[in-house]
Amino acid sequence: MSRFGIICLAALLAVISCTREDPEIVLPEPAPVGMTLSAEGAEAEQAGGAVVLTVTSPVRPKVSAVPDWIAFKDGTFDNYQIKYAFSVSGNTTHKERVAVIKLTAEGLEPRNFTISQPGLTDTPPPGPVQDPDEWEDAATAVRNMGAGWNLGNTLDSNSGDCNHMWIEAWTGRSTRDYETAWGQPVTSRALIHMFKEAGFGAIRVPVTWYPHMGTITLHDSQKWDPVTGWTGSAVDPAWMARVKTVVDHVISEGMYCILNVHHDTGAADTAWLVAGDAGFEAAKARYQSLWEQIANTFKDYDEHLLFESYNEMLDPLDSWCFASYASSAHYDAQIANAAYWAINKYARLFTTTVRATGGNNVKRNLIVNTYGACSGDGTWNSHLTDPIASMAVPEAPGHVAVEIHSYWDASKFDSQKVEIDRLFSNIDTYLVKRLDVPVIIGEWGGGSGEDSDANVRFATYFSQKAKDAGVAAFWWMGLSDGADRSTPEWTMPRTKDAILKAYKNN
Repeated sequence: MSRFGIICLAALLAVISCTREDPEIVLPEPAPVGMTLSAEGAEAEQAGGAVVLTVTSPVRPKVSAVPDWIAFKDGTFDNYQIKYAFSVSGNTTHKERVAVIKLTAEGLEPRNFTISQPGLTDTPPPGPVQDPDEWEDAATAVRNMGAGWNLGNTLDSNSGDCNHMWIEAWTGRSTRDYETAWGQPVTSRALIHMFKEAGFGAIRVPVTWYPHMGTITLHDSQKWDPVTGWTGSAVDPAWMARVKTVVDHVISEGMYCILNVHHDTGAADTAWLVAGDAGFEAAKARYQSLWEQIANTFKDYDEHLLFESYNEMLDPLDSWCFASYASSAHYDAQIANAAYWAINKYARLFTTTVRATGGNNVKRNLIVNTYGACSGDGTWNSHLTDPIASMAVPEAPGHVAVEIHSYWDASKFDSQKVEIDRLFSNIDTYLVKRLDVPVIIGEWGGGSGEDSDANVRFATYFSQKAKDAGVAAFWWMGLSDGADRSTPEWTMPRTKDAILKAYKNN
């Protein structure tokens, strides 16, 4: 072969060697253990648009519960993944829309994907829907609430001990850090929607404000050392915005919402609202400032939003319902009287402060609590009721309700039934008739988070008694708890049904 031929053959072999490669062998991914979503939810534009969800699963999932305002397009299941396309139509109403889409597969835990969509904004939602002069009074609102639930251990979470300010010391102090500090997830619209769909008419949103007011300075942020500085009363705008978002979730579902001041009271040494002369004088300027900020933030909200003055406020000795042991050696009549009159002063300051902010707050239904929110036999006396009577006719007559709390041991239901009957008799005699105010049981429960036969029997009876008495009753927490709130799903489905039975049979 000539030298030219050798060169050409070498060039040809080089070309062949460059273009002939072994094909890449693609191995399938190992099968996933469960179903995972690329996102828990998405917010579509008001004008509509496309939403894409990627699902990873060992078997092909099924999609259900897609509403008629969303067009669904299936995808190809390949290598344990599938993409679903959702085409959302425009929302021509002023109300936010929420779809909780179900994804199921045999042998796997079901998952939910939430698509929310805002409504038109040419009028400010949730704005006044009518002249406040035409608003329902407190008694009508309480009757209309139906069954209620507490969104507990969420926005009310806090460190709870000035010597152990662990949230402040060990987190970035974001709204999420506080909201999840006590084991609950960030509250979703889907959770509130689940309660609405089940038949609940109202949700109480407990909020602890002190960690978000002014500036808290730790002695050493790396140690469990006490607070050395707490100045100012301005509420952190990020925290107020988060509270507003949660309230909006409730209001947008057409439910009643109670917003309160929660663990700023109580037995913890972080509680700065104390029932006593000195306590009131020390706290009144800050308390007034707090309610001015809350009231101004929500002044345009309609009659479905109610304000609750304070939670379970105690005297300087942290006495729980001390009137119930007035004959014991622990009772101090002077402290008791001062505590009751201080409760009255806080209630009056609360009502006048909210009314002074104007707007819909002039006729907003307000709630004031008894001392410690107590409800035992020993609290039905003149020391308690006279001060409340004096503030129960504020600048807007008929727009104040009184709140108590009532916890029981469901396992002893048979022996406690007579006491439950007496509780509702006392409510009618000493509060509703004597003071001419409606009553809210802001917290109640059977002393256990178990979905037991005992809780079902107790909840059925107590809820029917509240319904018959025209009293709005809010179960404390456990109906959906912890990780179940993320799904969302019921932790106590049987107890939930027992609570709602009285209202569904109406």
